[in-house]
Amino acid sequence: MNLLSPRRELGEFKKRYKWMALFVLATFGFLLLWVAKLQIVEREQWAAAARANITKTVVLPPTRGVIRDARGRVIASNRPRYEVYVTPQLVRPQDVELFSQLMGFDEEQRRAFEERLAAVPPRRRTHQIMMFADISRDQVASLETYHDELPGIDVISRPVRHYTYGSLGAHAIGYLNEVSAEDIEKHPGQGFRPGQRIGRSGIEQSLESILRGQPGYRRTIVDARGRRLENVEDWVGTLPEDVRPSPGRDVVLTLDMELMRSIHRAFRGHPSGAAVVVDVHTGKIRALYSKPSYDLNERSGRLPADKYQEMVENPFRPLIDKTIYESYFPGSTFKPFTSFAALQDGQIDPATRVTCKGSYMIGRQRMGCTSAHGDVDARTALIRSCNVYFYKMAELIGLERIDRVAREFGLGARTGIGINSESAGFLATREWYEKTFGRFRVGYTLNTAIGQGNTRVTLLQLALAYAAIANGGTLYAPQLVERIESPDGQAIEEPTPQITRQIEIREDLIKLVHEAMRGVVNREGGTAYDARIPGGVVVAGKTGTAEVITSRDYRERLAGESERLRWYLTRSHGWFGGFAPADDPEVAIIVLVEHGGSGGKTAAPIATQVLEEYLGTRGLALATTSRP
Repeated sequence: MNLLSPRRELGEFKKRYKWMALFVLATFGFLLLWVAKLQIVEREQWAAAARANITKTVVLPPTRGVIRDARGRVIASNRPRYEVYVTPQLVRPQDVELFSQLMGFDEEQRRAFEERLAAVPPRRRTHQIMMFADISRDQVASLETYHDELPGIDVISRPVRHYTYGSLGAHAIGYLNEVSAEDIEKHPGQGFRPGQRIGRSGIEQSLESILRGQPGYRRTIVDARGRRLENVEDWVGTLPEDVRPSPGRDVVLTLDMELMRSIHRAFRGHPSGAAVVVDVHTGKIRALYSKPSYDLNERSGRLPADKYQEMVENPFRPLIDKTIYESYFPGSTFKPFTSFAALQDGQIDPATRVTCKGSYMIGRQRMGCTSAHGDVDARTALIRSCNVYFYKMAELIGLERIDRVAREFGLGARTGIGINSESAGFLATREWYEKTFGRFRVGYTLNTAIGQGNTRVTLLQLALAYAAIANGGTLYAPQLVERIESPDGQAIEEPTPQITRQIEIREDLIKLVHEAMRGVVNREGGTAYDARIPGGVVVAGKTGTAEVITSRDYRERLAGESERLRWYLTRSHGWFGGFAPADDPEVAIIVLVEHGGSGGKTAAPIATQVLEEYLGTRGLALATTSRP
């Protein structure tokens, strides 16, 4: 039975037809509006996306700024390295054959190349992947000749770092290595990309933003196979512009690399040690030398794991910067500060004499001296390095006064040099001893007076402190950067010497200590008398021999070494601190010979030889012109 009449069925159809027509119109209207939005409103956005799909972008790395020493010698520069980048998806079988011929591969090398291509995962086959680094110029020329026939292969010239002096000054200058994912995440706004290199230590790290420069880009229009297309302006529109890389700025350091070479020569025969030379009138660092070291060219390249492990296991620790990272007992090089502490307030007369019989009794403990010096005053005690005199002075004045004067000279605090990890050294207080050992003993003060016990300093701290003694009491902040220049040599920034503090020391005491330190080297009986150079630069200084306290862990680590090496590594450290010329000081020097024994026999000869070479004939002009 038909429930709906024909008229009613027609009405129902018309009603549905209206809704269907309305739906179709709405759909087409929406599509029209969407197309209008894409074609008109968002045209540039999608046109750019379309161009990006056919645009091949090659990053052009910037030239890193050059690092020079104070006399203009190049320390770190750049040389071109040619790298081969391959886009696996665009490489055809015939391309592999041609590429292998141009590179001069044998059958095994060709097979290895094919295996590397096949091993690239699908998600990365459209990416440019570096396959070969540092290819020869002949290989570059061959590949450039057949560039258009190898659409998936590009040769990129990348500047790489070259260090003229190899391992000399390596810790201060620093090295580069590849940017990590952590670097990219940590510095999102600095444009780091995978494959770039970044400063990892020293000046290369601390001045990374100045030295790095900004990368550029080279863009070309390619077809689906990656082949470059010509004359495409009509249908592509404006071609993408190339962006030239901006070179980094150059850095001139206060270091003198010829002076560093002189120190290196003087250290021959000593496997481990360090030296620092600073200008006494400015705080400019002329030398930061740490031995042994490592070759910066190797460290900035692909250092083999076994070579790195060898450096880690080296008992003389080439990875450690002994000038600022490591701290040591200063031994008798600390005695000038004890002298100032004892004599500054006027309670003890410099002429007061103490009888040295070769030892000093404190309670039941016998504190030793280097020999029986007889009656000594302040001047003689410094010249002959009499421990007994300083034991007596320390017992009279107490630990707090010695600590206060030492801190005035910058010991026990970081210098703020601004590179690498810097140690603060350590000056133990009475409270520290009570907290650490449960009570305070007078013997702690006596050990501090001669630079032993728990007193630790860095070579840079001690060099700046000796510079303050030399110039009459001005403690400078260390300065390692002479100036920053544009690539065309124009000075952009020139840091000025910064004074940390003016130390209040009586002029007569400065004069007394100067005379005593001059006598250490130039007066018979002085502990560095044998190191003087007759007729050469007159040096004033103080020797030191600091005992090495070895921990159980350290002794266990040495268990596998030879008996001779174990004996050597438990010897005292040899020190010398001083300045020259003695009558009109220009530079201060600190030399440490690790496990060298007597400072007068090992460290002092190095210092006098270096100062004679630096100031005797060649270096005085630089030293004198640096005075403000």
